[in-house]
Amino acid sequence: MDAATPLAIEIVALTKRYAIGIAPAVDQIDLRIASGSYCCLLGPSGCGKSTTLRMIAGHESVTQGDILLENRNITRLPAAARGTAMMFQSFALFPHLSALDNVAFSLKMKGVARAERQRRSAELLERVAMGHLAQRKPAELSGGQQQRVALARALITEPRVLLLDEPLSALDPFLRVQMRAELRRWQKELGLTFIHVTHSQEEAMALADTMVVMNHGLIEQVGSPHQVYNHPSCEFVARFMGGHNVLQTADGPIAVRHDHMQIASASASGEPPGLPARITDIEYQGTYALLGLALDDAPPAMRAVSVLLPESRFLSQPFELGQAVRLSWDPAQARALGPGAQRPAPRPPQSASLKLRRDALAA
Repeated sequence: MDAATPLAIEIVALTKRYAIGIAPAVDQIDLRIASGSYCCLLGPSGCGKSTTLRMIAGHESVTQGDILLENRNITRLPAAARGTAMMFQSFALFPHLSALDNVAFSLKMKGVARAERQRRSAELLERVAMGHLAQRKPAELSGGQQQRVALARALITEPRVLLLDEPLSALDPFLRVQMRAELRRWQKELGLTFIHVTHSQEEAMALADTMVVMNHGLIEQVGSPHQVYNHPSCEFVARFMGGHNVLQTADGPIAVRHDHMQIASASASGEPPGLPARITDIEYQGTYALLGLALDDAPPAMRAVSVLLPESRFLSQPFELGQAVRLSWDPAQARALGPGAQRPAPRPPQSASLKLRRDALAA
């Protein structure tokens, strides 16, 4: 990220520890999120992504470190004073209130006059294509419609940053694809910063400007979907993102995309170049076939590999289960893998970079 890029969120040495003697849920992470961007925090269960989101929202206390929203330190502020809004996985709509009153609820708590809060709520429901269902209660709405109401309710507070905690996980697969397209459109139209937690690689790839891959409370890699997918930083990222084989070479582990692997039949008359392997699985997927192979000479953890063949290639030269083959790849398409994120050494509660920032703001 360019140093001149305006930041919506800056996280410095952010740590969450639930008990002494166990590994932190989030361990001194640093992260900068550009203003107006769509950022996805991605990783397996227990990696720290939801804890990070809740600390930004003010729903989880911070053990150590700082959170800045547009250069304002919000680390110790209550959730309502931060300038963020949260959209929960369960939508958390009030079942006894209409869609209109659900959206207007926070304005009611602030003492906004009934006519004004209903006018603003109706405008937001129109924006998310729910104006015609404003008087329906949540039980009378579909999952996608409930999500639109939840989004409007989050936006009514005019947040600077919208936080989304696995907002699509409760939807069926077809609706999930439809709703992620709408989330992306709304984010662009509103010009807000969205920070979205998900465990779905596909979802993050479809939505994000910036992907943040987390593991065991640490950040493994930050980058665009193209960067993270095509240039994984370590074995964990390559395996978690999928679509890659991790292979051991004399120079260390490498990642090669499934569709960059080359496969040829082995024959007694003349062995093609490559590693010896046998086909263990064949899945025909319409536009392509995915072949599972077992390498004859490889460590157990790296023995299983996959090859993606275009349908035309698969049909012109079919392969069979148990068939001996040779596997190869273009070295230019292999990516060297680093060791992955390491536990950082303890840092003082206030980092030097944040102290400099505070001094500059105070001047």
